[in-house]
Amino acid sequence: MKTLIKNSVDKVKETVDGELAGVPPWKIVAGTAGTCLALHYLYTLLDNKTPLHIRVRNSVFRLVKKIPSVKKQIFDEKEKIRVNFVSELTGMTAQLTDILTLPANSSTNEQVLNLVNEYLCVGAMDWKGGAMSGTVYNCSVEGLKLISDVYGLTSLTNPLHPDAFPGIRQMEMEVVRMTCAMFNGDRNTVGCVTTGGTESIILACKSYRDMATERGVKYPEILCPVSAHAAFDKAADMLGISIRHVPLDPDTMRVNVSAMRRMISKNTMMLVGSAPQFPHGSVDPITEIAELGLRYNLPVHVDSCLGGFLVPFMKDAGFEVPAFDFSVAGVTSISADTHKYGYAPKGTSVLMYRNAELRSYQWFSFPDWPGGIYATPTIGGSRSGGIIAACWATMISYGKEGYVQATKEIISTTRKIASEIAQVKTLKIVGKPDVSVVAFTSEKFNVYSLSDKLKERGWALNALQFPECVHLCVTRLHTQPGVAEKFVQDVREATEIILQDPEAAGGGSAAVYGMAASIPDRSIVSELTAVYLDSLYASKTDLAKK
Repeated sequence: MKTLIKNSVDKVKETVDGELAGVPPWKIVAGTAGTCLALHYLYTLLDNKTPLHIRVRNSVFRLVKKIPSVKKQIFDEKEKIRVNFVSELTGMTAQLTDILTLPANSSTNEQVLNLVNEYLCVGAMDWKGGAMSGTVYNCSVEGLKLISDVYGLTSLTNPLHPDAFPGIRQMEMEVVRMTCAMFNGDRNTVGCVTTGGTESIILACKSYRDMATERGVKYPEILCPVSAHAAFDKAADMLGISIRHVPLDPDTMRVNVSAMRRMISKNTMMLVGSAPQFPHGSVDPITEIAELGLRYNLPVHVDSCLGGFLVPFMKDAGFEVPAFDFSVAGVTSISADTHKYGYAPKGTSVLMYRNAELRSYQWFSFPDWPGGIYATPTIGGSRSGGIIAACWATMISYGKEGYVQATKEIISTTRKIASEIAQVKTLKIVGKPDVSVVAFTSEKFNVYSLSDKLKERGWALNALQFPECVHLCVTRLHTQPGVAEKFVQDVREATEIILQDPEAAGGGSAAVYGMAASIPDRSIVSELTAVYLDSLYASKTDLAKK
């Protein structure tokens, strides 16, 4: 064998020497260098976290947008949208006088409180009466007073200084331990309190990115359902990693686990499932996803931010729910928002890990700072001890009994609404309303027009896309007497009005979402969305800007 290899090498040498005989040395050097550079260039094209075809497509779109006529058309459209947004947003506060510089003189507490009440009274949406989908989850007067009182006592505290506020540290620890117990964690299960579901998701992704990098993954990527919360995309953007979206079962809108298995690659850093997912309210098959995690040695994160304080209590409330928590081998982390169905004030969520080793990848420390050794458990440095204390007080106040009762009311109302809407012949339920979300569409007319008609009657639904549908996220406000019945009746009546002239139902949000879905360059949609975000900070004087 050695002789055969040696003879082959010698033959190659002879061939190369013969071909290059008489060729000037500089040409050989230049040709070799050029070939190496070309191969390196090809390697950089292929070895990138963003696939080549996507980079080519984006480059083409960028060039097209530089064409003067196209550039002007985009600018004019953005300006038109800006004026509409600013007009709408500032119009709702038209009776208020903009305060654009610090007042010259101090104000009394009474004057400030009067201003606060004046600001809070603007707006026509009756969110207290259940007009909003999701948005406000707590309608308990006693609960809101408790939150206000506790926050007043603890508003100056900061968990960054546990030596000064040891009681706040104790409260945060207890919030974590109580939540871990809800999700069938054991004494090894750990966690932390974050400012919301987005931060919980970003931190979980940060942990698994660092884990993947440690084991040699060059381009870590998240593998999550199409329906997973957009916070995973935000995490990918912020953390400089890739994300791949797994298709759904078109009937149940649960993730297609077979497709997820086929999409697993050497770069996969984590698998994601939702319990439930936000758009359609379906619970992904967590057990099957966790089995993939065990088979391929990948962490599995369960996003239960929306229903995290419903699904743990559904069995006790008399409803079936598939396995979704730490009782499922392979589930390594869970996020659950306390500020939704946990009824705590906005700004709290709990991120849990199966063990402390997993959580350790979340920590940030910088030991070489002149200001001292800097270490934080979450994204923020200073955090609100008042929010944590109010969250703790809410959980203690409700107890298991209170959460089970609230869950029973919400799930019953959700299923009642879903059942009634399913009986409207021109409407169709999208996915499975497993928990608290009812999504629906129509094959007879543009469903966004139904959303517009319901808005005229005081209802604000969430508009969804891919596929086109709308949803109502049921909260305790919708369990108030008569609210669900009025919603269903308004849906029926608005549907009948649209069916009288379906072709006329194309304006409003129907036109906006139709336009957005038809634009192939999604960066333009992002630019138009940025106009809306800019408008959130607009004063009345900004309306005249060009």
